[in-house]
Amino acid sequence: MASAKRDFLTLLDFSAEELDSIVKRAIDLKQNPIQRTLIGRTGVLLFQMKSTRTRVAFDAGMAQLGGQMVVLSPQDSQLGRGEPVEDTARVLSEMVDVLIIRTAEQQLIETLAHWSSIPVINAMSTRYHPCQLLADVQTFEELRGPIAGASVAFVGDGYNMAHSYINAARQWGFSLKIASPEGYHPDPELVASSNSVSLVDSPEEAISNADLVVTDVWSSMGHEGQESDRLAVFSGYQINADMLNKADKDVLFMHCLPAHRGEEVSDELLDDPRSVVFQEAGNRLHSQKALLEFVINGGW
Repeated sequence: MASAKRDFLTLLDFSAEELDSIVKRAIDLKQNPIQRTLIGRTGVLLFQMKSTRTRVAFDAGMAQLGGQMVVLSPQDSQLGRGEPVEDTARVLSEMVDVLIIRTAEQQLIETLAHWSSIPVINAMSTRYHPCQLLADVQTFEELRGPIAGASVAFVGDGYNMAHSYINAARQWGFSLKIASPEGYHPDPELVASSNSVSLVDSPEEAISNADLVVTDVWSSMGHEGQESDRLAVFSGYQINADMLNKADKDVLFMHCLPAHRGEEVSDELLDDPRSVVFQEAGNRLHSQKALLEFVINGGW
């Protein structure tokens, strides 16, 4: 009997134990990268928004596992000419083993998953970015051990990364303090869904004694035309060396990249010894390989 398909639309689609197993497998794959576990398997990268790390990690990762990826932009697929998403989902389900989509609307991803008979992975929406959290947790645990019980600070816009960190706090059992300007807080229902998440009044309060400090750009995809207004609103939310000094002495700093040096993060901080942003970026490859194995094989 075939296993039920496993979509990865948010971190809550998997159990905490399953997420842990994916991170552990990612760490193993980092040490032994060429493993032909997906020979003959094919995925589609359906990207309606720009990507560097996510796209390259999925494409290279599938190749290292013995499979292949087909990359479709809006100009390449019939979705760009108005084909209903449910029809695209049913057609691609007849041809490939996994659909990986990046698009603004979380609802479009959920519709695709509903009509697909094969696994669907959320490669980022304006609501969630779950793939990034797999790499972030992998990076922390490689360097500091289990993230359960850690103190994490997220400073910046209450957007897709903040939402995914809220879900991660629930799944991995760490405490999360979020500092965002008034009017830019994360979804209050999501905040209320976890008793380990709190909103605080300032970046300094969030960062105080934190084991991990995370930020993201102030103007992400979906904020086109708002850049100058956001620069003014987020003044005072930049993470720099002095700010990071308020955290635990063994703090790690992460950013999902691309970074706007001199805005949400000072130019020199990305190269600070406490910054692990490039290891974090590299771990996208390994964690997404583990994710591909998990969803295509229906679990371990």
